[in-house]
Amino acid sequence: MADLQYTIKDFKSENEVRWCPGCGDYAIMNAVQRTMAEMGIPHEKFAVISGIGCSSRFPYYMSTYGFHTIHGRAAAVASGVKCANPELSVWVVTGDGDAMAIGGNHFIHLIRRNIDLNLILFNNRIYGLTKGQYSPTSARGVKTKTSPFGTIEDPFVPGQLVIGAKGTFFARGIDGNLKLTQDILNAGANHKGTSVIEILQNCVIYNNGIHSEITDPNFRTERQLILEHGKPMIFGENNDKGLIMEKGKLKVAKIGENGITMDDILVHDAYEEDPFLHMALINMQLPDFPVAFGVIRSVTAPVYDIEMEAQINAVQQNRKVTCMDELLNSGNTWVVEDNGYEGNSSKCKQKEI
Repeated sequence: MADLQYTIKDFKSENEVRWCPGCGDYAIMNAVQRTMAEMGIPHEKFAVISGIGCSSRFPYYMSTYGFHTIHGRAAAVASGVKCANPELSVWVVTGDGDAMAIGGNHFIHLIRRNIDLNLILFNNRIYGLTKGQYSPTSARGVKTKTSPFGTIEDPFVPGQLVIGAKGTFFARGIDGNLKLTQDILNAGANHKGTSVIEILQNCVIYNNGIHSEITDPNFRTERQLILEHGKPMIFGENNDKGLIMEKGKLKVAKIGENGITMDDILVHDAYEEDPFLHMALINMQLPDFPVAFGVIRSVTAPVYDIEMEAQINAVQQNRKVTCMDELLNSGNTWVVEDNGYEGNSSKCKQKEI
């Protein structure tokens, strides 16, 4: 299928895109369309499943099969789609409210099962479609329409839930970096199992600038750590800062100071099965650490839909009952006979098959 030649236009629908001007969703959709065009998969093999929210209008804007489902249930519906037709490339599009609140149960069990599909989580830390309520990823103390005096809850960190549910793939991107987003989408698409891709996205109406500390061009190199498997975890305007391990914890060190050399800098291993360091990278936050982006975790594990198909094939090869008639007439059965009288006068006779 590698000779299939598609362009981004092949994955754009004719529907008018009705996101707010300047919304980060546009950039994410562009990256998804570019990724699909380069995957070498027949156009009819793609399916986009969404829940409810601004991001969940995605299927209308994609020239693929799609299903706009109900609030929080995209992961459950997508699981059924993939298991019913394993040949499909299934993409779940959801938001921090849709996935982390009403859909939280489906989210963690999708990851636990490790079904081979891709989940893109748009994280703007607010409910946008319903006009600005705080969401499960909103920071403690933030003031919104439903928390006018500040939230008194600690937020979910999506990556922590992925690790806690024994996830095999987690990556983090940002809407303003198209190349990075496309790179991690490609990595997720090639991963066997559930790939969860969190993309920090800006809501220009209800939470504008929520990620500005991270995305500010004047400080971006100091506040973003772009991870690549097998490469040192360095950052900074001059790539002169990096991560080291000290007393069992991550620490930022400057190369050339206090005897620190490049050899002391940790090398990123996305394939390490032990999630200890992956969790530490997920938890890094300003101002003490840069925010980690790229593929943080990518490990192999049994894949639910592949295991299910193999189990069905094995059972079919060894089954004694081959059709519904044989099943209904197996074991102890009874034949109901009419004795010719009116009313409740029928009788049953046991028949041994």
